[in-house]
Amino acid sequence: MPRSAENIEAIIQLAVSQAMQKVLPAIQRRVAALAAEELEKGLAVKDGARVRGAARGARVRARGVDITRWVADRRARRVPKFVIEMTGGLDTKKRIVAKFGENAAFEKGKPLPKAAKAA
Repeated sequence: MPRSAENIEAIIQLAVSQAMQKVLPAIQRRVAALAAEELEKGLAVKDGARVRGAARGARVRARGVDITRWVADRRARRVPKFVIEMTGGLDTKKRIVAKFGENAAFEKGKPLPKAAKAA
C-alpha cells in the first residue's frame, strides 16, 4: 500500500505542477496590469501638481478665496477674521455660540445675527 500512496501523491503533484505552469503566465499578466493601473492612479497629475488626498475623499478648498459665510456649528474649526471683527473681538467658537447660539450664521457685509436669549 505505501507504494500506491506514493504513486498517487506523485500523480497529483505532477498534475498541479502542469496546471500551474499553464496558469502562471496569465496570473502574472493580470497582476502586472493591476499594478500598472495603481501606479497610474498614484501618478495622476492635476494642474501640474500631484493630487493629494483624492483617494481618501478629502475635500479640497481653493486657496486664496475669502470666506464670506461662516456658521458656528459642530463642524466649525477656526473663526474667520471677518467674524472676529464683526463680533467685536470674540475669537473662539465657544464664546460666539454662548452669545449668538449654535448655528448662528455670519455673512460678510450683512448685519450680525440676533443674540441668543440666554446671553
